[in-house]
Amino acid sequence: MPRIDVILLVVGMLFLVSVFASKLSARIGVPSLLLFAVIGMLAGSDGPGGIYFDFPWAAQLVGVIALSVILFSAGFDTRIAHIRPVLAPGISLATIGIVVTAATTGLFSSWILDFGWKEGLLLGAIVASTDAAAVFNVLRLQRLNLRGGLRELIEFESGSNDPMAVLLTILLIELIQNPEYGLWRAAGFLVLQILVGAGVGLAVGRFAVAVINGIKLEWEGLYPVLSIMMAVLAYGLAAVLEGSGFLAAYIAGLVLGQATLIHKNTLRLFHDGVAWLMQIAMFLVLGLQVFPSRLTTLAAVSMAIALFVMFVARPLSVFIALPGKRFEVREKLLVSWAGLKGAAPIVLATFPQLAGLPQSETIFHVVFFVALSSLLLQGTTIAPAAKFLRCEMAGTSYRDFPLIFNPSTKSEGDVFQALVGDGSPLEGKRIVDLALPTGVLILLLRRGDHFVVPQGGTQLQRGDTALIMASSEVRADVSTMFGAEVY
Repeated sequence: MPRIDVILLVVGMLFLVSVFASKLSARIGVPSLLLFAVIGMLAGSDGPGGIYFDFPWAAQLVGVIALSVILFSAGFDTRIAHIRPVLAPGISLATIGIVVTAATTGLFSSWILDFGWKEGLLLGAIVASTDAAAVFNVLRLQRLNLRGGLRELIEFESGSNDPMAVLLTILLIELIQNPEYGLWRAAGFLVLQILVGAGVGLAVGRFAVAVINGIKLEWEGLYPVLSIMMAVLAYGLAAVLEGSGFLAAYIAGLVLGQATLIHKNTLRLFHDGVAWLMQIAMFLVLGLQVFPSRLTTLAAVSMAIALFVMFVARPLSVFIALPGKRFEVREKLLVSWAGLKGAAPIVLATFPQLAGLPQSETIFHVVFFVALSSLLLQGTTIAPAAKFLRCEMAGTSYRDFPLIFNPSTKSEGDVFQALVGDGSPLEGKRIVDLALPTGVLILLLRRGDHFVVPQGGTQLQRGDTALIMASSEVRADVSTMFGAEVY
């Protein structure tokens, strides 16, 4: 049994190296999640670190906790006003798209791996979902500002399609272990998971809003602890009631994020930090769980499956899930290419291991290879792809301002950022001529790499990002005036 002090030393060093690696990833344009996984592999049994780690239950435990927190944080950071225009296509991608990807990838995997059709479909279901952590990480690393609600669609899909992949994975494992598992029972299982997960998420989210705004804690630092426990509560309660815990965690975060909360900026920064911690922990543990020597023997077939998912299954699912002319072909191609795989499929790949399925080791290492290939090939080329497909807008998203509005009591006012995007009617206008609603105040402008203190005669330019204070009642109107809200 290793000494506790040695374990803590190793854990501290791995996390420290991972934090430094995130700085490197920003410079070389490689997703930091890929570097976290590589660090875990190097520290593992087949790497120079020599840490023996072959505990699927531990990898799954860390992965489930981390994914729940990441999905909760993703929901908290999502604005309903942003996703409302893309709600229908997002749901279509998260349901129909997952089924199409799982089916096509499953049939191809059955052929190339000489699996039974159920085992092939299981592998297809596991790799079907896009990964919220990977998508958010890459889009924000590359500071992409996409046209036509594409960023909102991609992020919403990545945060909402994991539950469907989980449902299909659990269902197929049950079908493999119990061939007499009937169609009606399977359909009932899916409906129960979705309804219970959504109901619990909605209830926990509303409960969280009431508690955070109603309780008077003596220390501000306890509010983030209270909010993160809501993520754990949502997952645990839904799972106990045989619902989808991941769906519950995401919806609970979504409900909480829409509310007017005290200490909201403190909560936002806390959740951002915890999400990073969870991402590092998850990829390190999953990297430790992998044996690179086993990856080499499966490299050829794994790469074939990865390329099939990227160039056949994913584009086919997007075009089927997004019919009609609302999105142009080039926009659908970008959505296809942005379907990054990451930790979610790898965590799901531990489910067959714990179930004791004969092909579980092969499935785990193939899925790991597919996820790394996606992060390396797609994650590093999304920005060039967006430029090539002409899906970019002027300006960049996720700008940082030197001001924070963090009320300690419930306030009707809110501070947010809005972008003067392509086609905005405000371009070239003076602030005094904007006819802003009563109570709206532009606090600061960011133009390029410098800040501008706004005055009545200040003219807005395309690409300007404004820091605005406004009440929740007029926020949507102000965002519409500018053309794009970025936070």
